[in-house]
Amino acid sequence: YDQRGSELFEEICELPEYYLTRTENAILETHARDIIACAPARCIAELGAGYSKKTIHLLTEQLSQRGSSIFAPIDVSAAGLRASRDAVSAAFPAVTFHGLHARYQDGFSAIDKDLPTLFVFLGSTIGNFNHTDFPRFFRALSAAMGPNDYLLLGADRVKSVKILEDAYNDSRGVTAEFILNVFGNINRLLGSNFERGKMRYHSWFNPEWRQIEMYAVANESHEVRFPRVPTAFQWQKDEKILVEISRKFDPIRLQEQLRFFDLGAVEHFTDPRDWFSVLLLKKE
Repeated sequence: YDQRGSELFEEICELPEYYLTRTENAILETHARDIIACAPARCIAELGAGYSKKTIHLLTEQLSQRGSSIFAPIDVSAAGLRASRDAVSAAFPAVTFHGLHARYQDGFSAIDKDLPTLFVFLGSTIGNFNHTDFPRFFRALSAAMGPNDYLLLGADRVKSVKILEDAYNDSRGVTAEFILNVFGNINRLLGSNFERGKMRYHSWFNPEWRQIEMYAVANESHEVRFPRVPTAFQWQKDEKILVEISRKFDPIRLQEQLRFFDLGAVEHFTDPRDWFSVLLLKKE
């Protein structure tokens, strides 16, 4: 994703249909005191931090209970890290800010294992991992964690198909713009010729795989070329390209899966409707 993609995602988080952000934020606001009390750490490291809006609740309690903290947000967006730095520095002058401009694995692998750390991975971003990426990610994260480290994990839950599908196909078309914006970035990076006018957005909930699937669909048959390789392919009318998935979870089953990566369940926080889970786990 490019800068435009980051801006669109921030806009998605404010949409009425997109319940994930406000539901998770409410859980964190309600339970931040208990989370921090159960996870004694000197450093909070947030993966894919963005603007760190929800982490404010954790930092507030961290300072209240421990007096100081290191905040190490990890993100591929330098603009997001700068915005996070400015906001955190203004609101929490006692927090030492160490932004890591990196991909997940490079970021969490750079943190000293002897520094007690609460790793924070919110927004149900784990839902974007397919069945191959999921074990690879948690195996690497577990290996990078020290004996006194914790993981706070946000995970969206299976619920009504209409609620799920509306969240990823909003009435304003912001999600469609977000997904199709990817192809403009691919053109810039690879010199390809994807044309926005020849594609449309489609999403649905796949009940077998328990995931929302987001596609770009060709409105007409045309050739897509990658001159730097060089190669090309025919994108046939109505043929779909899978851009992104968002898996939904059963929290009990998810905790059982994470035990295989030496991550033991400590606490499970949820909302009154049981729509979203925030799991606190400890490295075993």
